[in-house]
Amino acid sequence: MADSPSNPARRRFLTGAASAVGAVGVGFAAVPFLSSFQPSAKAEAAGAPVDVNIGKLSPGQMTTVSWRGKPVYVVHRTDRMLESLADVEDKLRDPESAKVTQQPDFAVNRFRAREENERFLVIVGLCTHLGCAPTYRPEVAPDDLGEDWKGGFFCPCHGSKFDMSGRVYRGVPAPTNLEVPQYVYASEDIITVGGTEEESA
Repeated sequence: MADSPSNPARRRFLTGAASAVGAVGVGFAAVPFLSSFQPSAKAEAAGAPVDVNIGKLSPGQMTTVSWRGKPVYVVHRTDRMLESLADVEDKLRDPESAKVTQQPDFAVNRFRAREENERFLVIVGLCTHLGCAPTYRPEVAPDDLGEDWKGGFFCPCHGSKFDMSGRVYRGVPAPTNLEVPQYVYASEDIITVGGTEEESA
């Protein structure tokens, strides 16, 4: 009979259907298990380190990542950008990075960067005036910023200006330099924002 339980075709169909339903169930059960290996949004907001691949970042380019809910700018500075740092120091409010809360000890230098690679600038992209996001303005002497502009960061909210090391100019609303977060080189091409020397060893 066609509907007999001993019908081989029907048995194969029921076995296949049961296997498919079981596979879907296993898939649904695996999703939360596998996602537990990823850092949660809460962990990232609390400061979980973030890796940035700088291997494909061309000279002059900037990339942005999120760390602790803040934008972090990573800039591959050119020779011209590095040379401009000395040229603007007489126009800056804190050229020596004397405000200790704005950077780790390793960044108290003209480049505000680790000695391993001073070309890469890593800064929190929030203006120290009211927290707007400064725009990256690498061009020299644009019409809207004047012939003395050597490149840097400009806050469109209230006009604060920062050089290519994130150091604040005098006479603008922002009181301090842009913040440099803790970071390490995990490898030649990877910067870990929020990482420590112990983790990179």
